[in-house]
Amino acid sequence: MSSMFVVQSFTAGKKGQMRPDAPILVNNQASARRSAERLSERKPLVIAFMREGDPNTGEFEDPKLIAAYGDLPEELADMERAN
Repeated sequence: MSSMFVVQSFTAGKKGQMRPDAPILVNNQASARRSAERLSERKPLVIAFMREGDPNTGEFEDPKLIAAYGDLPEELADMERAN
């Protein structure tokens, strides 16, 4: 099993809706947290999360939240937190 660390930023769209930017893959949890914090200075919403699983089969566990900056949507507010 391997871990995948992702930073996802969002841009404000029409009528206040958030549009996802291209996700950024990073090497570890600390890097995900730092990258998300830096992006939060210019983006209204940024989340960093991790997923564990098998990239060969495409089977992954549910994502775990590492960090969030901005107004987190309700569906993400209940996301399990990474240690």
